Amino acid sequence: MAEFIAWVLVLAIAAYACAGGTDYGAGFWDLLAGGAERGKRPRWLIDHAMAPVWEVNNVWLIFVLVIMWTGFPTMFQAVFSAMWLPLALAAVGLVLRGAGFALRKPSRRLAQRRIYGAVFAISSLLTPFFLGAVLGGIASGRVKVGATASAHAWANGTSVLVGLLAIAATAFLGAVFLCSDALRFGAGDLVDYFRLRALIAFGAVVVLALIGLPVTHNDARYVWEGLTGGLGLLLIILAAVSGVATVLLLLRRSFGWSRYTSVASVALAVGAWGFAQRPYVLPTSLTVAEAGGAAHTLRWLVIVTGIAIVLVGPALVLLYRLDTLGELEELTDADTRAARTPGDNL
Repeated sequence: MAEFIAWVLVLAIAAYACAGGTDYGAGFWDLLAGGAERGKRPRWLIDHAMAPVWEVNNVWLIFVLVIMWTGFPTMFQAVFSAMWLPLALAAVGLVLRGAGFALRKPSRRLAQRRIYGAVFAISSLLTPFFLGAVLGGIASGRVKVGATASAHAWANGTSVLVGLLAIAATAFLGAVFLCSDALRFGAGDLVDYFRLRALIAFGAVVVLALIGLPVTHNDARYVWEGLTGGLGLLLIILAAVSGVATVLLLLRRSFGWSRYTSVASVALAVGAWGFAQRPYVLPTSLTVAEAGGAAHTLRWLVIVTGIAIVLVGPALVLLYRLDTLGELEELTDADTRAARTPGDNL
C-alpha cells in the first residue's frame, strides 16, 4: 500500500511539474520580455493565457503536500527539517508570484504594474529553482532522518543543477504553450517569438542534462545508477524522444501536438527519477516501506485519494480542455466592477 501511495505522489509531482511548470515558464519569459513598450505584447499574451487556470494549477502542489505528511510522515519531517529554508523561500515566492499576477492586471498606474509585474516575474524564476534544489538535495542523499538544517543540504552541485534544470524545463513548457496560445488569441506576431524561445530553452535543458551526467555520477551515485539503467533509463530515453519530437513539431508549426509531447518529456523525466530512487524515498537511508504511515492511515488515504480522483479529476480535465479550446473568458472590468480613478495612467 505504501508503494502505491508513493507512485501516486510521483504522479502528483509530475502533474505539478507540467501544469504549474508551464505557468512558471510563462513568468520566466515575462521577466525577459523587456521594457514596458517592448514587452507589452508578450505580457499581454501571458496574462490572457494564464488567467483561466493559474490558480487551479497549484491544486497539484497541495495534493503533493497532503500525501507527503499523511502517507509518509517520517519523510515529511526529515525533508522539512533539513530543507526548511529553501522550502520557505519557495513558499514566499509562490505567494508573491500569485499576488503579483493577480494585482498587476487591474492596476491602472504604470508604476504599480511594473512593481507587481517584477514581483510576479522574479518569483516565477526563484520558486522553481528552490523546489528543484530541494529535489536535488534529496536525490544526492543529503536528507536523512534526524538531519539538521544546513546550507550543505541544498547549496551543492546536484541541487544547483536540478534547480537550473527546473527553470529551463519550465521555460521550455511555457514557451511551447504560448506558441499555441498566440495562435488562439490571434497574435500571429508572437508565434515565432515564442517558438524561438522554446527552441532556446530546449537547448538549455540538453546542455544542463549533459553537465548533470558527471555531477550526479559523483554526487548522487545511487540515483545516477537508476537513471542509467533499467526502467529509469527507458523513461529518460522516452523523455528525450518526446523532447526531440516537440522540437520537430515546433519547426513544422504543429503547435497543438507540441503541447502534448512537451508535457510528456517533463512527466517522463519525473517518472524516471521515481524509478531511479526505488525502493527509497530518501536515497540509501529511508525506504518506502519504512517511511509509510500506519496501515489504517494508508488505507484511508487510498480511499480518499480515489474519491478525489473521481470527483475532482473530471472537473480538472474539463477545465484544461475548455482552456485549450479557448472557451474560457477572463473577467472584464464590468464583471469586477473595476473603475478608473484619477491618475490611473500615471
